[in-house]
Amino acid sequence: MVRSVRIVGSGLIGTSIGLALAARNIPVEMCDVDSSNQALAQDLTGGVSIADPELIILATPLQALSAVIESQYRLNPNSTFMDVCSVKVEPIRKVEESTLPLASFVPTHPMAGREVGGAQSARGDLFQSRSWIITPTPQANPQSIAAVRELIELLGATPVQLDPAVHDAAVAKISHLPQILSTLLASSLHGTSSAWLDLAGSGLRDTVRIAESDEKLWKEIIHSNSGEIKGLLMNLQSDLARMIDALDDEEKISAIFTRGREGKALIPGKHGGKAREYTYVPIVIDDKPGQLGAIFNECAVMSVNVEDLAIEHSPGQLNALITLALSAEDAEKLSNHLSTIGWNVHPIHK
Repeated sequence: MVRSVRIVGSGLIGTSIGLALAARNIPVEMCDVDSSNQALAQDLTGGVSIADPELIILATPLQALSAVIESQYRLNPNSTFMDVCSVKVEPIRKVEESTLPLASFVPTHPMAGREVGGAQSARGDLFQSRSWIITPTPQANPQSIAAVRELIELLGATPVQLDPAVHDAAVAKISHLPQILSTLLASSLHGTSSAWLDLAGSGLRDTVRIAESDEKLWKEIIHSNSGEIKGLLMNLQSDLARMIDALDDEEKISAIFTRGREGKALIPGKHGGKAREYTYVPIVIDDKPGQLGAIFNECAVMSVNVEDLAIEHSPGQLNALITLALSAEDAEKLSNHLSTIGWNVHPIHK
């Protein structure tokens, strides 16, 4: 069991780690160059001062990493170090250029986050059921790797070991490119009539959700992984040209959408498992307090598991459409039960 942890960097990730450790009664010290950030993180985590931490987590921006490595290693030469940067090749290079031995350093990247940052946005359950990538170098001490794996599992995440370069290629496609696309789409909204934006539904809102992300963080990530990202953007440029050329041909448009739907189906389901094909139960409810809670009480009575839900409701509307996603068996069971006791249930569908 990890006995004491110092976290250098009191942003979303660092403070979320601190909250999770504090909930497990592990002494944690929060540090930050910004005294107000540090004070908030310390108060949230009940942080203490630790003279000789067993593990030091570097949760700083990439540009600050070199200076932090030197200062922390000078004070704590016997500690194990890990980082949580979104790229892995560059942090390893910075350690190679520092006095910190690679034997004491384990590069990591938790595949978790939020579109809002800072200690005030931290959550102790942020890493539950998420992957947490580790990219140890050949020089890494097995005891250091074991300590980091133990911490990751303690926080409810699953350690996944990758080569550093493979990691950077993977996150460029599954994380960095989606962020860029969301940001570019949101940028295109400047100058759009507010009356048009009032009409926006979940398609636009879902797609631009992560455009709220911190530009100071992302400018570092994009720049440090530009080699991998450039090729992806060039491929996307070709795809956009193909879409433009297809606008006068319905069959070509259909083929592009079919390929997109097939690509979406490749994404694993909840907790990294195989994607599930849900069955949907639409229910029209009155716009009054307690309706949703009452439906979930009936779900508990029938022992069915709701995997997801959507709510469609317009201001002034006297009712709303609730759509529950369940397994085919649970959907049939719940639909029959709710219909029998008087709920306005519509035919289930895939």
